[in-house]
Amino acid sequence: MSDFQHLSVNQLIQLQQATADLQIVDIRDAASFEAGHIDASFNLNNENLAHYIADADMDRPVIVVCYHGISSQSAASYLNEQGFDDVYSLDGGYSAWHQANA
Repeated sequence: MSDFQHLSVNQLIQLQQATADLQIVDIRDAASFEAGHIDASFNLNNENLAHYIADADMDRPVIVVCYHGISSQSAASYLNEQGFDDVYSLDGGYSAWHQANA
């Protein structure tokens, strides 16, 4: 298995323009997610993780977003271990995405 890959904000923007087949999961706390998040992202947490894994399409790309791109690396690795084939961690996290899209 290949583990996860790193993805820059610019690469994410290009991927979003190229395909609507992305799964974006945001692992920040619910209040931060509610205050702002990437369009079409899903707030993934410990309570809904098992349900998400059971229902998700493991063949579609999944991008993991956290605050600054640190915690998302562990989560991306975990999702890869669960069987997701194409997993990315967003470098710089939501803060970098927000700054690029402000």
